[in-house]
Amino acid sequence: MEALRKEEVYTVDDIYALPNGERAELIDGKIYYMTPPNTKHQRLISDLHYQIKDFIKRKNGECEVFPAPFAVFLNEDDTNYVEPDISVICDKEKITDKGCNGAPDWVIEIVLPSSKAMDYFIKLFKYRIAGVREYWIVDSAKERVIIYRFENETMEEYSFGEDIPVGIYEDFSIKVD
Repeated sequence: MEALRKEEVYTVDDIYALPNGERAELIDGKIYYMTPPNTKHQRLISDLHYQIKDFIKRKNGECEVFPAPFAVFLNEDDTNYVEPDISVICDKEKITDKGCNGAPDWVIEIVLPSSKAMDYFIKLFKYRIAGVREYWIVDSAKERVIIYRFENETMEEYSFGEDIPVGIYEDFSIKVD
């Protein structure tokens, strides 16, 4: 009888040991390498970050918004490390010099062809169980935004150009173009 091969479990230390310039995320001890983003992806991050930061500033809000690369340690273990495209964190206690310890309140991921399975399935599950309140998947190829409001257990879909209400704020909506 052949013994089952034990899959190697990676930790955050392995992420930090990657060669300079190489980026990866860690989900349940498995490394997922990241491809460099394209220009459209970076424009979307920049625009969304600006809209969110501007809203928080105008409202004298307590939350902070961070664009990628920004480390998020989802659980209290060392086998989960992600870099959401945009993280909004309202609990200042979670923010450290290394990143965010625990779930951000709101996460936005912008889909790349190489990240579809990760964004639509793997991260959706991880963000939900970690306690993210709201998760947006921005799919520029399909020009749509899927929003999961985990607190309400709802899912909504919007097209680019529509006003999209932000669930963690009562008086804020965003247009994704």
